[in-house]
Amino acid sequence: MQRLLLGCIADDFTGATDLANNLVRAGMRVVQAMGVPTQPLDTDADAVVVALKSRTLPVKDAVAQSLAALKWLQAQGAKQIYFKYCSTFDSTAQGNIGPVTEALMDALGTDFSIATPAFPDNQRTVFKGHLFVGDVLLNESGMENHPLTPMTDANLVRALQAQCHRPVGLIDYMVVAQGEAAIRERIALLRAQGVGVAVVDAISNDDLLRLGPALKGMPLVTAGSGVAIGLPANFGIAPSSTASALPPATGLQAVVSGSCSLATNRQVMTFIKAGLPTRSIDPLQVAAGVDVTRQALTWAAALLGQGPVLIYSTAEANVVKTVQGQLGVEEAGTLLERTLAAIARGLVELGVRQLVLAGGETSGACVQALNITQMKIGPQIDPGVPWCHAQTYAAPHGGLHLTLKSGNFGTTDFFTKVFARLA
Repeated sequence: MQRLLLGCIADDFTGATDLANNLVRAGMRVVQAMGVPTQPLDTDADAVVVALKSRTLPVKDAVAQSLAALKWLQAQGAKQIYFKYCSTFDSTAQGNIGPVTEALMDALGTDFSIATPAFPDNQRTVFKGHLFVGDVLLNESGMENHPLTPMTDANLVRALQAQCHRPVGLIDYMVVAQGEAAIRERIALLRAQGVGVAVVDAISNDDLLRLGPALKGMPLVTAGSGVAIGLPANFGIAPSSTASALPPATGLQAVVSGSCSLATNRQVMTFIKAGLPTRSIDPLQVAAGVDVTRQALTWAAALLGQGPVLIYSTAEANVVKTVQGQLGVEEAGTLLERTLAAIARGLVELGVRQLVLAGGETSGACVQALNITQMKIGPQIDPGVPWCHAQTYAAPHGGLHLTLKSGNFGTTDFFTKVFARLA
C-alpha cells in the first residue's frame, strides 16, 4: 500500500467533506474517516480526512481528540498534516482553533504554521486579515447570531491571538500577489520575529494557488477547505474525473436539516415553496416527551415513494434564542441532535438510500447514529459540498449515498436540485 501523502484533521463532519471535496476535485483519492480509526488504513488513498466532532467541545477534549487523530495519521505515514476548520472561523475567545493549532505544532515539533479560512468559491475571502462573507464582514453576516459560536470580530489576527500563546502575524494580499518566493520570504521574516502563526490574505482562487507551492514541506497547514486546491500539485497530482467516481445511486430520497444558518433557512423555504413535502420538528414538543421521532417517520413512510421529503428543525435566529431561553443552549442542541439522528436512522431503515444532512452538528450526530466509519468522496454538488458513499448496517445492500452540507453552504435551490445532481 502506498504511503499516505496528506493527513487531515477536521473539527466537524460537514467541514471534513468540504475539505475532501476540494482535494478530490484536484485529483486526490480521498477517504473520510468518522472519528479516529482504530485500525490501519486498508485501502489506497492519497489523503485521509479524519472527521471529528470537536468544534464546540471543551478545549481539553478537542485537543485530545486532535492529537489522537494526528498520531493515527502519522502511523499511516502522512507527509503533511492539515487542520481544517470552518470558513467562517467558528470559535470562541477560548478556542478551539488556536489551542488545537498550537497542540499540533508542539506535537510536530514545528515553530510556524499558517491560518486562513478563505474559500472564494463560497464567497469567504480574507483581506488585510479581515474575513468577509460575500460583501460584508464576518460579524455582519449573520454569524454574530450563531447559537454556539457567535462571531463578533472579523479581524482574524485579533481573534486568533486571543486563543493563542504564540504571536500571530499577517501575510497580506500584496505579498501573496507576488507568489511563492515572496510568501516564503515573508514567512522567514515572521519566524525571525518570533511569530508562530500567520493569517494569510486570499481574495481569489488565484491567491490560493499562489500560496500552495509556498506550503510545500510545511509540517502543519491550518485553514478552511480553500487552501486544499493548491496542495495536491505539490505531490505531483493533477485533476482527474476518476477520483470522484461513486457506485450508481438507488433507493428513496430524504433531507434532514438541523442547521439554523441564513443559507439553510432559505433552502428550506425554497423546498416548501416548491410544494414538496416537509415536516418541522418542534424542540419544545421533544422536551415535553412527545414521540416526535415516531410521528415524523410515520408521516415520511406514507410519502417517500412519491419523491424526496424534508424533515427539519431549521429556524430563524429569534426563534432559536426563544427556545434556548426556555431549555438552555446545551439542552436544546442535544435534544434536537438526538431526535434528528434517530429520524435519519429510521429513514434509512425505511429504504432511504439517498440522504442529505444539513448542519455540522446534525450531520455528526446522524452519521454516528448510522454507525458510518468511512466514506468515499464523490462529485461536487455546490462548492464545498460533495455526494459521498458509505456502508452502514441500516443499508446492507449497496450502501448509502449521502451528503453532509455545512449550514452556510449551497445555493438557495440546493435541496430541490441535489438528487438530480446525483442521478
